[in-house]
Amino acid sequence: MSQVQEKAVGGALFGIGFFVFTYYSIWTLLVPFIDKDHFLRSLFPSQWYAIAIPVFLLVVGCAGIFGFISMVMIKSNKKDTSKKSS
Repeated sequence: MSQVQEKAVGGALFGIGFFVFTYYSIWTLLVPFIDKDHFLRSLFPSQWYAIAIPVFLLVVGCAGIFGFISMVMIKSNKKDTSKKSS
């Protein structure tokens, strides 16, 4: 990948991250103080999702990490037992 492509990918990822951070910050910090009938409320999902989505991502991420660690430990144990039996 050329340096120009790397800069483009990096810029795109930065832009997406900045948008997600700004959207989530507004959603969690400002929307609860906006009247329920204001049109800005229609741009954001329910506040329940502001907690549920990060919790779900945290649980999935932790499960993935612990699953990876357990696979490495199982493979390491199989290598150790095969070396001892030879």
